[in-house]
Amino acid sequence: MRRIRRVVIALLAALVVAPALAWGPLGHSVVAELAQQHLSPSAETEVEQLLAPEHTRSLADIANWADQVQDDPARASLWAQTRSQHYINFHAANCDYVPPRDCRGGRCVVAGLQYYVNILSDRRQPSAARREALKFVVHLVADIHQPLHAGYRNDKGGNTYQVQFDGQGTNLHKVWDSALLNTRDLDWQTYARRLDTPVPVSLPLPIVPLDNPYAQWAEESCRITAATGFYPADHKISQAYVHAELPVAERRLRQAGRRLAGVLNLALRGSSATAVGNQQGVLP
Repeated sequence: MRRIRRVVIALLAALVVAPALAWGPLGHSVVAELAQQHLSPSAETEVEQLLAPEHTRSLADIANWADQVQDDPARASLWAQTRSQHYINFHAANCDYVPPRDCRGGRCVVAGLQYYVNILSDRRQPSAARREALKFVVHLVADIHQPLHAGYRNDKGGNTYQVQFDGQGTNLHKVWDSALLNTRDLDWQTYARRLDTPVPVSLPLPIVPLDNPYAQWAEESCRITAATGFYPADHKISQAYVHAELPVAERRLRQAGRRLAGVLNLALRGSSATAVGNQQGVLP
């Protein structure tokens, strides 16, 4: 009985300290499926070849892997090394990306994406390393499009901003993580089909001297969190809030899916990682 009590206490403690994850399984699977539908034939073939040793074949199969490693004791060191690459904390309210200030030591999602795209693009790397890099790229592109993974407020990405939603207490990160999307009551396959569109998703104009699409995606997310009303002043998530912000969340999912496809189509056709990172006009 004492052993069971200790286990229960440990599990409850883990629930208290565990960070909220971007989009949650539903959102990550939607982004991956949207990207899957826009892969080039060569990219799709290489994705299948990379994933074959693990008996998976689609991006949705691996979309949540980078979050799931935190629950695997055998990968505790990997989680410790990579957890800071799931987000970025901007240090200025204007959301302008300054690497030495906002991504010190390369410990942020912008640098993390570039690092893993480099590995994925390099066919000299072992297949196992490229497979792991693919998993991170699929996940981190979605993360960087979740507004609260690129905020500037000192609230741990909305985790400490308490709100009431549907009669229950929660925090703003969890609302954007899953609660907004769950109001649609759709599975990820149906949700992805609803969001897919032939209309191109465009990049903003390059910011001089900043010429880094990953940084620009982070800046987009940051500026969403800075918009009036994003943080509800009364700490209540009303139907009006859902009506206003759910389309914003869905636009970010759609952008993430199309941009992920663009990254993979470049990385898996033999282009250099530098080209993936710097050619503004190529990524959709």
